[in-house]
Amino acid sequence: MVRALVFDVGETLIDETRIWSRWADRLGVPRLTFMGVLGGMAALDRSHREAFELVRPGIDVEAEIESWRREDPAGLRENFDADDLYPDVRPGLSALRAAGYDLVVAGNQPPQAYDALVAMDLPVDGVHTSAAWNVEKPDPAFFAKVAAVCGHEPGEILYVGDRLDNDVLPAAAAGMRTALLRRGPWGHLHAARPEAARADLVVDGLTDLAHLVPTLT
Repeated sequence: MVRALVFDVGETLIDETRIWSRWADRLGVPRLTFMGVLGGMAALDRSHREAFELVRPGIDVEAEIESWRREDPAGLRENFDADDLYPDVRPGLSALRAAGYDLVVAGNQPPQAYDALVAMDLPVDGVHTSAAWNVEKPDPAFFAKVAAVCGHEPGEILYVGDRLDNDVLPAAAAGMRTALLRRGPWGHLHAARPEAARADLVVDGLTDLAHLVPTLT
């Protein structure tokens, strides 16, 4: 029986459209171009970081972030806020909370994402980031920490994310149940792959979970 649900962040809770749009503007390329290159990276199983190199060869992304921070200290820049939440997040989490599940947020995120997520006052029991844990998905150590903060056996945890490689497959290898969310470039591409059948659930939104999770045996 599933007792806890754990949620990835990017393209699970957070719509990253505004983030990538700001990056495109920063890099001086059309937004469609940059997002198309990102989609190409998703289709080729390559890191999103490679999109930066393709549109601006030789870029030092960390140096660019520091420069951006100095030039626009009060702006969102590469970050997100509550306006970037997908519309189904609050109602979906609230329905799951009302059904009695423990809810946790845990994803690959930089240090500043923790404060941004906490400020949203989501109906969850905890927020955790890879930066705080000093380990990133798909490392098995990340999912060991997920199990530890949930306080349940791995088989009682459903990990929800938009990717097979970072979410579904490593969480399943850790003994957890999994839900693949069909949204964002990775989510749509990965849901069409044969490996998607390894997920316990494939869903289009968080509001689907409240009535589907109880069907898992």
